[in-house]
Amino acid sequence: MQNERKGIIAALIAYMCWGLFPLYWKALAGVGSEEILASRVIWSFILTLLFVIFIRKSHALVRDVKALWQHQKSFWTLMLAAYLIMVNWYLYIWAVNHNHILETSLGYYLNPIVSILLGIIFLKERLSKIQLIAVAIALIGVVIMMVNYGRIPYVSLGLACSFGVYGLLKKRIKLDATRGLIIETAFVLPLALLYYAYLAYEGKMAFGMVDWKTTVLLIGGGAVTSIPLVLFAIGAQNIPLYLVGFIQYVSPTLTLLIGVFVYGETFGSTELLSFGFIWVALAIFSVTTILDVRKHHHKTV
Repeated sequence: MQNERKGIIAALIAYMCWGLFPLYWKALAGVGSEEILASRVIWSFILTLLFVIFIRKSHALVRDVKALWQHQKSFWTLMLAAYLIMVNWYLYIWAVNHNHILETSLGYYLNPIVSILLGIIFLKERLSKIQLIAVAIALIGVVIMMVNYGRIPYVSLGLACSFGVYGLLKKRIKLDATRGLIIETAFVLPLALLYYAYLAYEGKMAFGMVDWKTTVLLIGGGAVTSIPLVLFAIGAQNIPLYLVGFIQYVSPTLTLLIGVFVYGETFGSTELLSFGFIWVALAIFSVTTILDVRKHHHKTV
């Protein structure tokens, strides 16, 4: 019970941090999304590496890298996953700083549904009839949003799909979350450093050139990436997966509230209807998941 309480608290804080991300990236609105991403990669790598060294897990990190290299399929799969999560990070940062916060919220509400669909396609997982109805309800919500915008919600679908495929790829690789972040950012690190070299050459670099606040926030981008991930790992290790599934909705809900009440993004009747369909779909998935877990538990007792 003590471990479960610790896990719930850790997971809650992790998802609250992710939900509050718009406040952080908005504070860097004067910096280009590309530089914010490059800085996030560099400082995530540095700070997470220092943390791993501090907790004396550097030998485990070396073992992870060697094991990956020995299994070439896992090595290249993780590299692909690393670039996918960078696409996800970039889309999120760009969307927040171009006043599309509600679309990011929609994207992360859609993410569990996209993950389920990917499981059906690639892992041959099966859905019950009620779950198939839930998928249809969620799709109606997306269609309503498309009609309202007069376009496909690229940001929402891009975030949901990039993170969904990332999760699918990572599912096949057993790797500690913290050390995994070091390896993933290491794959992208050369490009991030090259981009910073280009910015320095062109005289367009914000880091160290604008003011101390901007520089500190750019460095802090590494910390706000690493800390929630460590907390999430603690949570996932100590609580059931269905509980993690419930808690994950804290993040897009906070983002939605920030978009509407802090930054004044429009949330009218059409948005409410669209989000409403998706919330109903998620409620159906959550209830059926709990019932399945309880049914399985009774069978094994």
